[in-house]
Amino acid sequence: MRIRRMGSLGLAALITVAIVTAYAAPAADEAKEGWISLFDGKTLTGWKANENPQTAFTIENGMIVTHGTRSHLFYDGPVQNHDFKNFEFRADVMTTTGSNSGIFFHTKYQDSGWPSNGYEAQVNSSHSDPKRTASLYNTVDKVEKEGSSLSKDGKWFRYDIIVKGKQIIMKVDGKTIVDYTEPADTKPPANRPGKRLSSGTFALQAHPPVGKPADGGKVYYKNIMVKPLPE
Repeated sequence: MRIRRMGSLGLAALITVAIVTAYAAPAADEAKEGWISLFDGKTLTGWKANENPQTAFTIENGMIVTHGTRSHLFYDGPVQNHDFKNFEFRADVMTTTGSNSGIFFHTKYQDSGWPSNGYEAQVNSSHSDPKRTASLYNTVDKVEKEGSSLSKDGKWFRYDIIVKGKQIIMKVDGKTIVDYTEPADTKPPANRPGKRLSSGTFALQAHPPVGKPADGGKVYYKNIMVKPLPE
């Protein structure tokens, strides 16, 4: 009876608490499989933003939200001393109209600019950049015609990134989209000399959106986890 008389504000508060609790740690079965949460669902503890830290990243209902200004949010917490070599990374992601983002891996903190180290897993459903979600950016690109259906604005999708030695596997909702092996003689581009597999951390990207969308070009991240793998 008390639940029936509860006002909308009370219900909203209960929902918010449930969301934060759900996103703060992996489920019991995931924990048993070796998954470790990188985000507590409440704060950016363990993460460090470089440019525009006050405006580029916020937390809403247990989610990290990127806004339409350039910045990168690097994981610098205690898990693996934020230095990962072989791993499975997983996050649930949702784009909005005209938004753009990405997940860097094997990268390193830098004060400004686009990350020089590591690779980027693209997040883009409708930005003017034709390289869409599940592109291994500028390495294995899924252009608009063939990749636009992999993610949709306003709809959650699960993003998996797996690195084993020189192999990179990227999945969307459990389907393998990219299976790439870095050549032994790979030569990084001059403007990104650290673009190679070695080891490093993760970074979430905030990127200017197309135009001035009402939602500010936000991208949402939740359930951010990693499973370290043997070297």
